[in-house]
Amino acid sequence: MAAKKTQFDWQGKVINLSQIGGIETSVLDDGPGRGTRIAWVNTGSGLRYRVVIDRGLDIVDAFYNQHSLAWLSHAGVTAARPDANKGIEWLWTFAGGLLTTCGLTHAGGPESDPFGERGLHGRASNLPAQVESIIQPNLTTGKTDMSITAVMRESCVFGPNLELRRTISSTLGEPTIHVYDVVTNVGNSRTPHMILYHCNYGWPLVDKGTQIVWKGRCESRGLAMDNAIFNEQHDFRTCQGPLERHRGTGEACGFIDVTPDDNGMCTVGLYNARLSLAVATRYKKKQLPSLANWQHWGPGEYVTGLEPGTNPPIGQGKAREMKQLIHLDPGASRTYELEISVLTETREIRKFLKAAGR
Repeated sequence: MAAKKTQFDWQGKVINLSQIGGIETSVLDDGPGRGTRIAWVNTGSGLRYRVVIDRGLDIVDAFYNQHSLAWLSHAGVTAARPDANKGIEWLWTFAGGLLTTCGLTHAGGPESDPFGERGLHGRASNLPAQVESIIQPNLTTGKTDMSITAVMRESCVFGPNLELRRTISSTLGEPTIHVYDVVTNVGNSRTPHMILYHCNYGWPLVDKGTQIVWKGRCESRGLAMDNAIFNEQHDFRTCQGPLERHRGTGEACGFIDVTPDDNGMCTVGLYNARLSLAVATRYKKKQLPSLANWQHWGPGEYVTGLEPGTNPPIGQGKAREMKQLIHLDPGASRTYELEISVLTETREIRKFLKAAGR
């Protein structure tokens, strides 16, 4: 679903690319993220977002004009902790953000079994990246694409040794983010693999009445607090206001089997009618067959998550038990692609809602 392209007529009017957009890198110099490398991407269309190079090349802040799109945690961006893989340590450095990567071998709650001990959601978001390239638009040649490519490695002596090569790209004048990931087993033994894209949306995009948009079949994760929301008597596809029962650890989660279109593409997202603002995410069902909807509407901690993944966030142990755990042989790779677009025109929004069965 391509967003409307903005036409630029910069000839004779602009000499410096930064006046329009592009990628700017820097290093945070204060607070819990001190020393962390970041890259601000300005698409020149109203969409701008911050990529955190030292946190798995994840996307944290994201704005469209004056509106924030992503939910940010109390801590925001913190320094990476590649050693954080026990219990719920992951939560101490979880920034929220538009896209936090879970995996590469485990996505789900902490667990321990004969195959090892695994902390909440794995190590991917705590892996600093090695930048391979940053490509800027070129006003002289008329090339409007921009991208950042980097490599993260989840490695350990005696395994696993997985490599994630990620490219995040945008085009001047288009409010769209493209994520292209290749995960490769660079070790010498067969390795379990899970990946989940923890996309966290916040106010003002998420507000009372915002529609949660998808087409398919949803079932509760199975806990009592999930069952209270994800049932036929409850409208779990419309965001509520802040809830007292979601203070602290209150939440609800549903697992969705999204119905793809004739080309095998899934379209999901959020639509705020009051703002005439939607965010649509598209991906291939074959690559990411599962979608989780996380609803955590606590006062002051107000977030809706849509999380495409190879599996729901059930953990490596449960996926193995269900015979749904992916394994990568040495040298084998898997590719994942996501497109996140901001929609503001009535025609585009109607097309989005229709594609997602709303």
